Amino acid sequence: MHYREFYSELGKLLYAVSNISGGISENERKALHEIVRKELVPAERHKDKYGTDTAFYAEIEFEFLEEEHIEPEEAFNSFLDFIELHHTAFDERMRKLCIHVANEISESYNGTNEKENALIEKLKKKIRKIEKQEKKL
Repeated sequence: MHYREFYSELGKLLYAVSNISGGISENERKALHEIVRKELVPAERHKDKYGTDTAFYAEIEFEFLEEEHIEPEEAFNSFLDFIELHHTAFDERMRKLCIHVANEISESYNGTNEKENALIEKLKKKIRKIEKQEKKL
C-alpha cells in the first residue's frame, strides 16, 4: 500500500465527518491538527521523496477539500472505495486508527451529532465487511 495515498484518503474521511453537517468549525480544524501531530505523525515511519512524514498528507488533503468545497459524501465514498480496493493491506491497526480518528474529530465540536454518527456507523459497517472478507481468505 502507498502510505501517502492512505493518509490522503484518511484526510478525506476526516473532512467528510467534520463537514457532513454543513460546515467545519474551528474546533474541528484544531482537532485535525492535533490528531495529525500527536497521533498520526509519531506512529508513522514512511516519508515521501522530500522527507515529509506521509501522515501530513491527511492534513493536506483535508485542507484541499475544504478549499475546493468538495461534497462530504464524495470524500467519504472515496475513502470507502480506497479501503475496499486495498482491503488486503488494510490491517487491524489501520482499521482501528480510522474509527478512532473519525470519532475524535466528530467529538471535537459539541460532541458527535446524528449525521456524523451515521457516517461513522457506515465506516464501521464497511470495516466489519472487510474483516469478514479477510477471514475467508
